[in-house]
Amino acid sequence: MLNNIMYVTVYVTDQDRALEFYAEGLGLEKRVDFSGPDGRFLTVGVPDSPVQILLWSHAAAAGRPGNGSQDGAPGPLILESDDLRKDFESMRRRGVTFEEPEPVDYPFGVRIEAVDPDGNRVSLRQQRTPRKP
Repeated sequence: MLNNIMYVTVYVTDQDRALEFYAEGLGLEKRVDFSGPDGRFLTVGVPDSPVQILLWSHAAAAGRPGNGSQDGAPGPLILESDDLRKDFESMRRRGVTFEEPEPVDYPFGVRIEAVDPDGNRVSLRQQRTPRKP
């Protein structure tokens, strides 16, 4: 029986540049970094979450359609925030590029799309708090 998501892969052209974006820009933590027979295995993750994002060097796939680069489609990676507007301001100060000038309200909550150095979209979301009856 399956019990966890271990890795989500984001294809990048430069793993060091991607690590800087995901760790310093988005605020994720570096988890694993070692050279293996197929290349450098580099992961980041949200603190206290078991899921890791594998930043895999694959120039041909980085930022390509199908990886979330279509208009209106979420990125291949969706990260949740408990205060997206606050996180947006912090990320913007750290140099993160966004598709919209500000987070946008939707029926499900708040969202904005960040763009990594390879053009991969990273969807950032805050779920709407249910109203108490």
